[in-house]
Amino acid sequence: MIRMRLSRLLVLLLLLLPVSVALAQQPSTRHRPALSPSAAPGVPIDAYIKDAWSTLQRSMTSCASLVDPKIKAAPVLYLPKDYPEPAAVAALRAKCGVRAERLPVIVERIGQPVSVPTPGLLYLPHPYIVPGGRFNEMYGWDSYFILLGLVRAGKIGLARGIVENFFFEIEHYGGILNANRTYYFSRSQPPFLTSMIRSVYDAEIAAGERPEARAWLGRAYGYAQRGYALWTRPEHRASDTGLARYYDFADGPVPEMGDDPSYYQNVIQWLLAHPSVHTDYLVDGPETIPDNPTAADRAHLAEISCDPQASPVCAQAHIGTHWLSRDFYKGDRAMRESGFDTSFRFGPFSGSTHHNAPMCLNALLYKYERDLAWMARELNKPADAQKWNAAADARRAAIDRYLWNDAKGMYFDYDFVAGRQSTYAFLTTFESLWAGAASPLQAQRVEQNLGLFEKPGGAATSTTDSGVQWDSPYGWAPLEWLAADGMLRFGDIKDASRLSREFSATVRDNFACDRTIHEKYNVVTSSSTIALTAGYTQNVVGFGWTNGVYLEMQNLLQHAGTANVAPPGVAHCSAQ
Repeated sequence: MIRMRLSRLLVLLLLLLPVSVALAQQPSTRHRPALSPSAAPGVPIDAYIKDAWSTLQRSMTSCASLVDPKIKAAPVLYLPKDYPEPAAVAALRAKCGVRAERLPVIVERIGQPVSVPTPGLLYLPHPYIVPGGRFNEMYGWDSYFILLGLVRAGKIGLARGIVENFFFEIEHYGGILNANRTYYFSRSQPPFLTSMIRSVYDAEIAAGERPEARAWLGRAYGYAQRGYALWTRPEHRASDTGLARYYDFADGPVPEMGDDPSYYQNVIQWLLAHPSVHTDYLVDGPETIPDNPTAADRAHLAEISCDPQASPVCAQAHIGTHWLSRDFYKGDRAMRESGFDTSFRFGPFSGSTHHNAPMCLNALLYKYERDLAWMARELNKPADAQKWNAAADARRAAIDRYLWNDAKGMYFDYDFVAGRQSTYAFLTTFESLWAGAASPLQAQRVEQNLGLFEKPGGAATSTTDSGVQWDSPYGWAPLEWLAADGMLRFGDIKDASRLSREFSATVRDNFACDRTIHEKYNVVTSSSTIALTAGYTQNVVGFGWTNGVYLEMQNLLQHAGTANVAPPGVAHCSAQ
């Protein structure tokens, strides 16, 4: 998911107002989305989460859905070019006073140029859940963990509608987007679609809706195949390794940084302050941008860095003559597709993400291929099942060749440009267990390394304290759950239960202190207080995927017989 730093003023507004940040040109206050950033005293955490499914819900019948704190422009709702305007959209025009327009082209693939005069929200037919805070749209990988919570809460219809929205994106927007905003047409998010499909299908089967569920699975199988095709396109291939990489089809700084133009300047400042860290991320450019640069000057700057006339963010993304390189921006964009924005996993600020075959993506694609094989068997398509199993076998062989480190008993990413395996220990090594890509012996070896990451409040994302949010000492609900559920799938109930107990206690104890739930936590101090020195420095409240993972962990602990047992070293309100 895209994580962006807010100014102190915006952070203060988020914490104090029960609404999303909205800018002057957006709908009036009565249309801004209520996010319930804090619960009233005495409200238990389970009640807060139950209520959050309503406060975080968006749809095309709600004015609150249009608000976008990241862009300084009046809200616009875009419909697919060839899609009839629903009555709800006409009602939305009158109710909210927003513009509703059609996209200028039929979108057939992610990365296809789609030029719109004003950034806006992309229409989706069903209600969905947003993460919270400034993330007021439906995100790709957030939705999987949100969906787990919805299913656990018995909201199967809402969960299925979210999956149907992803089918709509594949049909009308070229694939599953980072999120349903026009500025995300150039990239996707970690591929969890088949996992979402299986969660909904299993829930409907358990509810006794077998005929309807099987018919739906037939539809879902077609969309799942179309979603998979993105990851086998040449741009997403990690050279000839047989593995995939993250990749954004656009160039230059991302437009959604409009609310924090200092981010790229901070990256430059960090690079200048650390000359011993050798990168090719800085290039020399003009100290000032003339009002009317020549075509040659503009073309040269766009070739080495970015086009300041095409991008207002680019125009501010320099310090003196220091600009960020064009290749850095490719890596920066790929990092955002990965959802891990930002860590130092792929160089400072992950500026070389697109040069790497990451363990997380290839574990997810391995599971995706096995899921497609399972769907094919369920639908009596044995030839298809054989094809998908063969693809999974080939990917697993490539994972073992390039990503497994037998000496360390862990999986690492692979820099296919430099031709070497990374040494950066990252919690995504446990995704191999969750995806089933590890052998029993490999799983055991990975589990033996849990101590590298485990802290009093859960598992840290990495073993490196870089000062940015997707590194130590921070723990995030998605990776906490993938690690715990992965160990559980290999029979390690003890470690899975302990990790779930630690992280859910951190969430619960901090809720008792500040009456809200956050996107991430400091798992060393078991606190929601963060002290980031670079990158995005807010800790957004809400928060969809943490809510879902908390419910899943409580279910795991209940079945293990240890629910709500707090470990030692829990958070203290005085530390908040």
